[in-house]
Amino acid sequence: MPELPELELLRRELDRDLNGKKVKGVEVPGAGLVVHPTKKALATALTGAKLTGVGRRGTLLVIGVEGDDRLVVQLGETTRLRRQQSKEAVEKGTAMVVTFTQGGQLRIVDPKRQASVELLDDELLAERHPELRALGLDPADEPISWTTFGEALLRRDERLKAVLMDPTFLVGIGPMYSDEILFHAGLRYDRIASGLNTQEIRRLYRAVVETVHEAIKYGGTSIGPDGWVGLDGSPGDYGQHLTVYKRDGEMSPRARGPIVKVRYGSGYTYFCEQTQV
Repeated sequence: MPELPELELLRRELDRDLNGKKVKGVEVPGAGLVVHPTKKALATALTGAKLTGVGRRGTLLVIGVEGDDRLVVQLGETTRLRRQQSKEAVEKGTAMVVTFTQGGQLRIVDPKRQASVELLDDELLAERHPELRALGLDPADEPISWTTFGEALLRRDERLKAVLMDPTFLVGIGPMYSDEILFHAGLRYDRIASGLNTQEIRRLYRAVVETVHEAIKYGGTSIGPDGWVGLDGSPGDYGQHLTVYKRDGEMSPRARGPIVKVRYGSGYTYFCEQTQV
């Protein structure tokens, strides 16, 4: 799944592009994408409806539909949303096509079938996604005070990387941005959160806010051929600013030694042994 900066960029692009658009028709060629209601019922309900803006609840993209309905999109790791013209060739793996009366389409490209789409009212949204009641801080959505951040952090007895990736603490932070945040804060991934002193909490807080907003500023991070792209297919530029993630063997930006990679859970974590303590 894309991490917070990429999800927020998509939300902003979609909000600018879809607000006020009227749906001409919906096609869902495959199975598995629409989880509520049926894909036929979803297509019928959306056809002729006007879209009223795009929000985000945690990592869910929530597209307003006139009335009380919401089109809820949960992206998979390699899912892409594309705004294209009807005459453009349909990419392999396209799971849903929404055509607008003013022209153009929104396409969900999901080759690995990792995404889901639901049409819900607000009450049903809360019922089907109870995890939304326990969401943590969202640095892309609203300002967070360092005291609020610190109080929440000190209640955690887990390793820092695990805490940063816990959606009940921070929304939308995954393996990549957690490594970047910890490098900028000068803290090891395996430090216990409740053991940080005031200065370390301030550094971590500043690193969270600055890393998320810098990644948004530079259009997100795109890594590899299946990396994240914006609605027009353009990759993000923040990959050029990554300091440690997947840079093992390269010299650390802050020390005379290489970035190292160590096993963490089912994946890896990347850090500078000399400057992250």
